[in-house]
Formats: sequence, C-alpha cells, structure tokens
Amino acid sequence: MWPWTSLTSTQLTAARPPTDIHLAPFARTGLDAPHLDSPLDPTHDGAEPLGWGVVGPGSIAERVVPDIARLPDARLIAVSSRSPERARAFADRHGFRHAHGDTAGRTGLEALAADPEVDVVYVASPHGYHHTHVSTLLKAGKHVVCEKALAITAREVEDLIRIAGAQGVLLMEAVWTAMTPGFRRAMHLVADGAIGTVHGVTGSIGFNIPPDPGHRLFAPEDGGGVTLDMLVYPLLWSDPVQGEILSRSVLGHLGPTEVDDDLAVQLRREHGWAQLSATLTRVPTTGIALSGTHGWLRADGRLHNPPRLEVMTTDRLQAGGEPLVEEITVIGAGYVPQFREATRCIRQGLTESPFVPWELSRVRARLFDDIRADIGLRLPHDEQQAR
Repeated sequence: MWPWTSLTSTQLTAARPPTDIHLAPFARTGLDAPHLDSPLDPTHDGAEPLGWGVVGPGSIAERVVPDIARLPDARLIAVSSRSPERARAFADRHGFRHAHGDTAGRTGLEALAADPEVDVVYVASPHGYHHTHVSTLLKAGKHVVCEKALAITAREVEDLIRIAGAQGVLLMEAVWTAMTPGFRRAMHLVADGAIGTVHGVTGSIGFNIPPDPGHRLFAPEDGGGVTLDMLVYPLLWSDPVQGEILSRSVLGHLGPTEVDDDLAVQLRREHGWAQLSATLTRVPTTGIALSGTHGWLRADGRLHNPPRLEVMTTDRLQAGGEPLVEEITVIGAGYVPQFREATRCIRQGLTESPFVPWELSRVRARLFDDIRADIGLRLPHDEQQAR
C-alpha cells in the first residue's frame, strides 16, 4: 500500500457533510483503485507478461522506460527509431531484445508494428508524429499508450479513437498524473469535503530556456509549444472538480520559432473559475492550488506528480494554525501506476481507461485547438479549412 501520511477526518473537517462536492467520474475512479495502491503487484497472477515496445527513444523515454521495467508482468521487447544505431543503443541501455531502425525495405516503426512479440507500445515521439505512429500501431493490432498530447488536433484525436474502437485495442493518452498517488490523495480529500466545494483553481508550470529551433518544444512541425506540452497538467486539476467550460479568456505569446512559448488562460466553468499558465520564457511559481468554501489544498512544485500536499481549513486558519501536511511516497520516476493501469485495461479487454477516458481526450483536444486559434497560432491545413 502507498505509505502516505494520512490526515484524519477530524483534523480536516468540522463535521460538514460533503453534500455539494463536484467530482468527475474519471477522478472518482481513483478513489477506490487497489491495483494502484500496490502498483508493483501483478494485476492478474500467473498471466503471461506483456511484451512492451517503445517508439521514440528520446529523453522522455529514457525517464519512463525504467518504470515499465519495474512491473513484474512486463517484458521489454523492442524499440524503434528512424536511426538503427540510435535504436540499438537505447535497446542495449535498457535491456530490450530487439532494435528496429529504418532500412531500405521498411521503417523501424513498420518493423515494430510487425513484431509478434510486442503486445503494447509506449509512443514517446514528438507530438507531430503521434497520429502517424499511433495509427500505424493500432491498425497492426497493438495496444498503445501515447504521450500527451494524443495528437496535435482534435480531428487527429478523433481519428485515432475511431481506429482503436474498430480494432478493439487499448488507446490510452499518457496523462499519468491522474494515476499518481498524490493526485489521487488530493481527490480523496476533495471528495471527503476537506476544503468544502471547490470554486477556484490556480496553477502554473514551466521554465525558461533559450529558443532552439532544433528542439521539439520550439519546432512547429513537432507540435511544439506550451499548450500541447504543458497545459494539460494544471488543467487536469481543474477538470475533475469544476465541470464544463463555459467561456475562456486567453493571453499568449508566439516566440521566434512561431510556437506558443508563454500562455495564460482563464476559464469560467460550471463550478467556479480557473486561472492556469504555462511558459518557456520565465521561471514561474510552479504548483497548483484548489480553493473551496471551507479551505484550500495546495501542491507546490511538482504538480504533475506531487510528493507533498498542504491543506488549510477554515477552522485552522481562524485558530492561527499551520497548514496540515501529507508526505507521499513515489515509486521510481512516478510512471509506474500509469503502466499498471494500462496492463489492467489490456487484461480486462478494455479499449479505454476510465482514468483517461476518450471523451476527456476529445474535449481537451478541442480546447487546445481553440486556445491556439485564439492567440493566432496556425493549425494544420485541414483544421484551418474546417473552421
């Protein structure tokens, strides 16, 4: 079980029944998920380990793959890259059996898609390649966990969902935060009424790095920019507690490579408002705060995988007390629960995870299209025609 230092209901609530708590179904899924409480235990004892493949052996995959390897019911089978040398070097570092690179006869992606030992593929290529890579794998009958954003437009996301449904395989956007112990614990506290009804969410994420046209974050063809790469994290804390987006106000800046490098979004939602920002041009006070009718909850720093939560109730504030603190243990780099959930879904024949349902990916993709249009960022040609 997760060794979090729990706060008691006596500490957190003043006998106020949580009659007006709004919590989306995908967040409620995490309130009772024993397979994520013990994510290093197999979901199905005695089942043959799943064979994993990886597309895109870059910096993200370097961080994530060791967490896949932690699962006792996972085997690292194959990695693909356009470069055979790069694929082989990554495979050797992490213990994959096969390395597939482009040859005169077929691409590394095609070779991985045809590899009979591969059951499920983690796609870690830049956003601009997701539609091509994921659709190829789905059509080959592979289950897919794809890094967010699932694709660079809502139309592409819808197409991938269509293919996955037709093939009857899992398609899961890798919004890993939804399955982390820190996020799940925060949703427990909200559901228990610890801070009353949440009306406000504020959050920021990002860092300051020099523009580099060769880096995926600054390359338009790679789907660079903060909307696709970063906004999902603070948005994920607003989505479960605030309902439908009713209106938005957007401030954004396009950098020298014509990607959105600084963004501020204010959302008026069914249950309150959210102020969210993401940046590549400054050093923000990274974190998230949920403010409710009876207190606030805050995760500073690593809002994508919080190891620490602070809660302040009205009663403690009025008494001059300090916020209550929970320390939360994280396994590895924090991605283990995501791959435990993907394994569970595959074992149970699910094509979508209730933690990251397809409808959430659809709604998010439409919002990201709208935000980029608001700040004058050109979408791919087919999306421009659709508007």
